[in-house]
Amino acid sequence: MSVWGGRLIALAALVLACAIGARAAWVWQANTYGKQLAEQAADYGEQLAKKDRAYGREREEAASAALNQLEEQQGARRALEARLQDQTETHWKEMNDVQQAQARLRDRLATADLRLSVLVDAGALAGQGCAGGVREAPGAGGVVHGAIRAQLDPAYAQRIVAITDEGDRGLIALKACQAYVRAVTQ
Repeated sequence: MSVWGGRLIALAALVLACAIGARAAWVWQANTYGKQLAEQAADYGEQLAKKDRAYGREREEAASAALNQLEEQQGARRALEARLQDQTETHWKEMNDVQQAQARLRDRLATADLRLSVLVDAGALAGQGCAGGVREAPGAGGVVHGAIRAQLDPAYAQRIVAITDEGDRGLIALKACQAYVRAVTQ
């Protein structure tokens, strides 16, 4: 073997040793980096899982708060509806009572059981020469001493009662509307 043959073998052995060393370093480094990457992936997975759990809890709390708020609003709505129903019943009862009272009054006027009269200004009559300026003596049922009263025609009395009936219904409707607005705006 010549010097060149021994050097060639040594060079081949050196190249082979370098290749084996490089491969071993490569495998060792791949295993080390693989473990590090696996640990990082596991840590990242745990962090994602924690974030997902935290996000899930946050969403559950938000949903629970929204449900609680919805329940409160529904309770308030039911209470408002109950108050409005009570007010409506009261309104219709008042309206019915007034209509019945007006119907009784109309019936009494129609049967001449009741007559409407008005006080007449005695001074105005005296100036016109009526009754000679002398007042009448108060009757047994009169309250005003010497008041002069004029009886109204039943047809006019009926018209006056109809006008007051419309006014009473209007006032009751206004009161009901005001109560409704107060209840809704609270």
